[in-house]
Formats: sequence, C-alpha cells, structure tokens
Amino acid sequence: MTPNPPTPPLLHHHHHHHHSTVWASGLRSVGRSPTRWPPFLWVLWVLSTSLGTEVWAHQATHPRSIKIEGDITLGGLFPVHSKGPAGVPCGEIKKEKGIHRMEAMLYALDQINSDPELLPNITLGARILDTCSRDTYALEQSLTFVQALIQKDTSDIRCSNGEMPIIRKPERVVGVIGASASSVSIMVANVLRLFAIPQISYASTSPELSDHNRYDFFSRVVPPDSYQAQTMVDIVKAMGWNYVSTLASEGNYGESGVDAFIQISREAGGLCIAQSLKIPRDPKPGEFDKVIKRLMETSNARGVIIFASEDDIKRVLDAASRANLTGHFLFVGSDSWGTKIAPVLDQEDMAEGAVTILPKRASVDGFDQYFTTRSLENNRRNIWFAEFWEDDFRCKLTRPGIKIDSDKKKCTGNERIGRDSPYEQEGKVQFVIDAVYAMAHALHNMHLDLCPGSTGVCEKMDPVEGRLLLKYIRSVNFNGSAGTEVLFNENGDAPGRYDIFQYQVSNITSPGYKYIGQWTNHLRLNLDEMQWSGGIRQVPDSVCSFPCNPGERKKMVKGVPCCWHCELCDGYLYQLDEFNCESCPFDMRPTLNRTACRPTPIIKLEWHSPWAIIPLCFAILGILATSFVVVTFIRFNDTPIVRAAGRELSYVLLTGIFLIYLITFLMIAEPDVGVCAFRRLLLGLGMAITYSAMLTKTNRIYRIFEQGKKSVTPPKFISPTSQLAITFILISVQGPWASELDSAKSGDSKHLSPQKLTSALSFTSLHLLKWNKKLFTMTSQVVGVFVWFGVVPPHTIVDYEELRPPNPELARGILKCDMSDLSLICCLSYSIILMVTCTVYAVKSRGVPETFNEAKPIGFTMYTTCIVWLAFVPIFFGTAQSTEKMYIQTTTLTVSMSLSASVSLGMLYVPKVYVIIFHPEQNVQKRKRSFKSVVQAATMSTRLSQKSNEKQNGETKVEPDRTQ
Repeated sequence: MTPNPPTPPLLHHHHHHHHSTVWASGLRSVGRSPTRWPPFLWVLWVLSTSLGTEVWAHQATHPRSIKIEGDITLGGLFPVHSKGPAGVPCGEIKKEKGIHRMEAMLYALDQINSDPELLPNITLGARILDTCSRDTYALEQSLTFVQALIQKDTSDIRCSNGEMPIIRKPERVVGVIGASASSVSIMVANVLRLFAIPQISYASTSPELSDHNRYDFFSRVVPPDSYQAQTMVDIVKAMGWNYVSTLASEGNYGESGVDAFIQISREAGGLCIAQSLKIPRDPKPGEFDKVIKRLMETSNARGVIIFASEDDIKRVLDAASRANLTGHFLFVGSDSWGTKIAPVLDQEDMAEGAVTILPKRASVDGFDQYFTTRSLENNRRNIWFAEFWEDDFRCKLTRPGIKIDSDKKKCTGNERIGRDSPYEQEGKVQFVIDAVYAMAHALHNMHLDLCPGSTGVCEKMDPVEGRLLLKYIRSVNFNGSAGTEVLFNENGDAPGRYDIFQYQVSNITSPGYKYIGQWTNHLRLNLDEMQWSGGIRQVPDSVCSFPCNPGERKKMVKGVPCCWHCELCDGYLYQLDEFNCESCPFDMRPTLNRTACRPTPIIKLEWHSPWAIIPLCFAILGILATSFVVVTFIRFNDTPIVRAAGRELSYVLLTGIFLIYLITFLMIAEPDVGVCAFRRLLLGLGMAITYSAMLTKTNRIYRIFEQGKKSVTPPKFISPTSQLAITFILISVQGPWASELDSAKSGDSKHLSPQKLTSALSFTSLHLLKWNKKLFTMTSQVVGVFVWFGVVPPHTIVDYEELRPPNPELARGILKCDMSDLSLICCLSYSIILMVTCTVYAVKSRGVPETFNEAKPIGFTMYTTCIVWLAFVPIFFGTAQSTEKMYIQTTTLTVSMSLSASVSLGMLYVPKVYVIIFHPEQNVQKRKRSFKSVVQAATMSTRLSQKSNEKQNGETKVEPDRTQ
C-alpha cells in the first residue's frame, strides 16, 4: 500500500484541484515582484519555495487539504499521516490520532452550525491540513493559512489576450485549531503570531508553549505538562519519597516535562533528583541496559519519573527485566504512558505498581454515534477517508488500472465502523471539540459586541481582527463536551485536571490500570487503593536517608539536601531542631527521647533512708548515753569519782560530746536557713569543745609528769611529810583545782590543810591558762562563725554539678547548705588540729603511772579517734564521682563524728559511771583515808609509817615527788 494513495474518483472534488492550481499559480505570479513584500514575508516565501517546490507541485495533483465553505473559516492541523521515511514527508495513515481527531473537528462544526443559539446565521467553514507528524512539513502546510494576509501586487500581470487575470482570493482563516505534537505547534505558532492568527491546540502539552512572550497567540484546551509535572511532584511527596531519578525521551515532550518536574520539585523543596537521564532519539543497541545500569548507581532512588514515548517505556521495562530487577523500580509515568497496554505488554510484572497520569477526559457519546455512521458515501468531504477505510477494514478499494493484492480482500463499502472493525474513541476527541467550541464562543461573543442586531458577519468583523479575537478567546468560560468548564489563564493554558492510575497485577483480576485518585489544582490520592510488587500495600521507600529518630540531629551531606547522617544528641544535649543539638540548662537534663529538657530531680537525705537510719541510731544511742552520764554525774556530783574526773572539765567535755551527736540530726534534716546556720555553728564547735577539754587534760597530765621527771631526786624526800605532800599533790592533780575548792566549800573544810591550799594555788596559773585556752577556742570558733554569717548569710542551694554523671538519667540536684566540702573541712580542721595535738600529748603521756588513770583512756580515745578520722578522709573524698556521693559523705561524716564521740564517752566516762552505779563501794575517797592514816602515824618512824601505810592502803607504788 502506497503511503499516500491517490484519491479515488468518487471522492475527487473539483474545487480541491482548482484551488491548488490557483494557489500555485498565484505564488508564481507574486514571485515576479518580491521587492514590495515585507522582509519576513520574503523569508517565508523563500522557505516555502525552497522546502516545498516539490510539495506544491505534488499538491496540484494530490490535494492535501479539506475545504468546507462557510462565512468564517477556521484552520485545522491534524497528524493524519505519520512521519515518512527519509526523503518522504508522510508515512502511513494514523487512524486514531489523525482521523478520529480530524473528524471530531468536522463533528463540532456540524454541531455549531446546527445550533441556533451559537453563532446564529453565521456558518463556520474550515480549511483542514495534514501535518504528517513533522514540524517542517506542517510549517509548509500552514502557509496556506497566511496566504490571504500577504498583499499581492497583480498590476503587472496580464493574460495572453491582454486582459487582467482572474485570481481567486484565498479564504481568510481567522483562527487555527491544532496542532497535535508540541514541536509542530511551536513551529506553526511562530508563523501564526506574525499574522496575528489565534491558535487553539487540543493536544500540545509542552510547558514551553506557556511562554506568553514568545507564543502570545497560542492557547490550548489541554493543560501544559508543567501541571502534569506538578501532579507528579505531589504524587511523589504524598508517597513520602524524597529521592527520585528522572528519565526522558530526547525531544520537546520528554525534556521539557522533566525540566518542569525538576524546576517544580526545586521550588517545592524536600525532593532531590538522584539522576536525570535522557534516551536518545535513535538509541544504539545496549543503550537501555546502560540506562538501567546508570539508574542502579543510585539504587536508593527507586522512584523513576518517566516522560518517554511508549516505545521507549517498553524498552526500559525490557532492560530492567533483563537485569533481573523486577519490583525494584517504582515508575511514575506521564500521560504518554497513561493507561496504554502497549508499553507494559509482556512486562506486566516489571511494570507492577507503576503510577501513571492522564488528563481528565470523557468519551463524547455524540461523536461515537456520528463516527460509527460514517461511510464512503456520506463522508466524501474527508479526502483521507478512503485511505482510513482501507486501513481500518484491512481491505482494498478498487481503482482503475490498479491490481488488488492477493492477500487483501476487496472492500464492499458496506462495512461498518465498530461492527466490522474495533472502535474506541481516541482520548483527545473531547479536547478537539472543546477547542472548536472555544473558537465559536469567542466569535459569538465578539459578534454580539461588534455587530449587535445584525444577522450575519458585519463590516466590523470583515476581516476578523486577530488580536481582538484573541482577547475574546482568553475570556471564554463554558461547559465543554465532557461537562467540565473550558477556560484559559493569562498564558492561554487550560486548568490542570488529571486522573491518576496504578498498574496492578492482582491474583483476583487480570492485570490492569486501577483509578486511584485525581489532581485538580491539588492532589486527592487514595493510598489505601494502591498495591505494589508482591501485593504489598505499604508504599515502598525511595529516600536517600531515612528520617532521624527523635533526639538525633541531621548532619547533611554536602550538596545533596535529601541525604544526611543521623547523630545522637548524647550526654546532656537535646535536639533543639532538625539540625542542631543544644545543652540543657544546668538545672535540667534531656528527656528520654532527647527532644526537650526536663528538670533534674532534686534529692535530699530522707529520714527513712538507710543512709540516715544508721547514723540516727548511733546519734540517739549516743545522746541517751551522754544524757545518762550527765544525769549520773549531776546526781553523784559530790562523790569522789565525779570529783576526781574534774567536774567542770567533764561537763564541758560531755557538752561537746552531746553537740557532736546532735550534729547528726542537723546533717540529716532538710536544709533550710535555720538548719544551715546551726550546721555552721555546731559542726566545729562540738568537736572543738571536746578536744579542747581533752587537750587540757592530756596537756596538764603531761606537764605535771614532765615537771615531776625534771625534779626526780634520790629518795631522801621520802619522809612521811614528803609522802603527805605527794599524796595531796596527787589528789589535787586528780581533779581540776576547782573541784578541790568545791569540796572544801561543801562542808569538808576540816580536811583542808595548808599543804593542800599551797598545792592548789601553786597550779592556779596553769589552770587559768588551760581554761583561757578553752574559752579562747570556743570564743574564736563562735566569733569566726558569726563573721562568716555576716559575709555569706546561710542559705540553701541546689547543687546540680555534684551529681552529673555521663548518663543524664542518673543526674540529680542535691538540696544542701551553701557549705562546700572545703568549708566543711575548714570547720573541722581546727578540731582536727586539736585532736592531733591531743594525740601527741597522749602518746607522750603513755608512760604516766596508773594513778593518773585519765592518761591511758585518753590515749586510747585519741588513737581510735585518729584512726576513725583517717578512715573518714579517703571515704569522704574518694566517693566524689559516686552517684551516692551525698549519702555516703553525710553518713560517713555523721558516723565518724558519732564514733569519735562514742569512743570519748566510752573510754573516759563509761567506766566511771559503771563504778558509780554498780560498785558504789569503790566510790569512796581513798586518797583522804590514806591522808588520815599518814597524820595518825606522823609520830612514828618513817619505816613504820611506810609499813602501816602499805597495810592500810594496800598500795606499794612509790610516787615521784611533785612538790616543786
């Protein structure tokens, strides 16, 4: 079958031939005076002659246009034939995209011309041309539309008989319907705008045509691909993808579609293009395998946005199948994929889950009725109908002198479309009808304004002014053939309305496209209806990096806004925002998910805590014991043991011990101003008092002992008198001087001898010194504390730094007094100095005879106390990093103090109390009985007196002379 068979005789109208001949001769005649043309028309003339000499000549014998008479003529451009092989402009006939669409225009013209409401008394005619799906050829054809606007000078043309020639004036086309392909529309629009001829396309979707400056006379009833790209961006975002690749067929449709997608995704933000690949016009073998290999370089970007021809789509699916990548790629296809079966044929599994979009369209029932009733007899106006007939019914029309191929049957002419051949209305039919109606409505409104009251075309609309018509076209708003409104924006674009489908392969139904949503200025997508490879309902991921967990910040990958690494906000950091961590304030710690901060729990030592109960038990027992000792001493205040212990010093010492026990309660009590003030006051004071008293005792014992040692002389001072003196001295040393004076006052005056007074007075200075020292100790302690109160008033603080381990869950704020460990040690340091000094004296006094029964217990007390406090220091400071630090330190301090107090109490006073209570028979003044014996035996010899003394007292020890 030849690509362009001659028109059969029964369809050959005389006016086609006549017109073509005149058109050719007209051009020849005009060619004689080119100098009068405007420059751009001269270019057009050269273009048309250089490209189309053969075509025009060919057209003289093979008409390529349909002419329908009317008052106003519209141009029509349709791809009736496909692109021919090299050197031939046209190929085989296109049934759907060509004939269906072209017939839709004829149908629309019939409808309008028979409509009494729309353009009454005005008939719309048409000049319909074939573009052969080739932009350059379409440009040549479309010169038909502008020829009437080229002013030709025919003054020097004469016929052979000398008369003026009769040149038929070509019809004036007021507007053009078409074209299909964007590349064709662009080429034609460039010419039509020069002549101010408005153009309405029914299928060109290139975003380039939205450029109002370059294509100002171009409008379209289909939405541009930029809306399609916007739909795709919205679909990708709705599915939660942020990392996709794009794939485009080389050429205007594919490249501009992808460019629009990239541009819109950039403006929307949050979407990254992993790769943008192009399929060449003439792909070499292996090209598609290379494309798949490239796409797999960024395998995380599973989503592939595809603007490609159906052939290219099929070959991409084949290549992916060969690479064994079924189910890996998630395609989002443009309207070139739509709901076509051809691209997915034999690759159903590979295409499963592909989301595709189509401009919202509806089938026009009136057109189906019209088209299926077309026959060779009633459709003679369509010069290509015979060719369509042959192709549709796969038969051959008889023509004179042409033999019928043996493999083709002869056409009867009784075949019926849809009965003897498959028929489905082509998708763009609705838009062709809408485009014709848009032009008709514009002309109708223009006629109402310019020719009010007139029945036909008035002078103001002869000719129709293109720029004015464009204004009317842009302002139309009517319900189109599918029931949706037809209108144009400032760029001449129709609103975007798309249906969204997904190709699903289900066990229940056969593979097919399922409607899953629509886009009309915004997306409505039913994600529940979607299904992916293997019947999975959950949307697969196509992301570069997965979202970070709460409490993790994004560390961006340079140059790729969708790729990042997640870094945990660790330690005391919390997630301030998506990209930053920040430290919590000092009094707070991060929440468990690290997205905010929460207050650090504040702890204090509770009374019921084991850390508090143990020291409290110690303290209570100590206080009871101390109280018992004090009560016992007061009750037996005048008994020898109490006196011998040195009452004043004992009471002072016991007070100190009592205060030490009392400190435990202050240390465990909840800190407040009062508690803090008393802690400062009593912490050092109790120990200072206790150890001052002990130091006085040890110091005194030591000094007396040392003094005695210095004056040791041979035993010539061993007379009874000397012994008496020694005994008095021993007695006076046994207790403080004040206790001896007390006993004298309390009715024992008969025993007071001159020697005793002398002995007492001889040590007054020493005792005053000791008491002054003790008073000074207490005074300095108290004055120092009050000065401290003045400089830094006592107050509580919450210490957050002390318990701030690496794990913030263990962090605690400690409610405590404003005393640092250092000030606490300073408080105790004076007491420790006293303690150490006391220990030194105790060591030095260890050789003191048993008579001075205070010496050894004090020695033991001091040794034990030193061991306790030596143990205290490492425990106190060694737990600095422990989470239990506060408890351990408080307990250690209180227990250490209670222990040292208990040791003092136990060593010094418990034996005395024991004797007082359980052995009152020993609580007698042995020294005084000895003294009487000495007086009675004063007249006896030294030896006898000594012997009697030994017998009475049972003492054999010889005491050193301490009279000096």
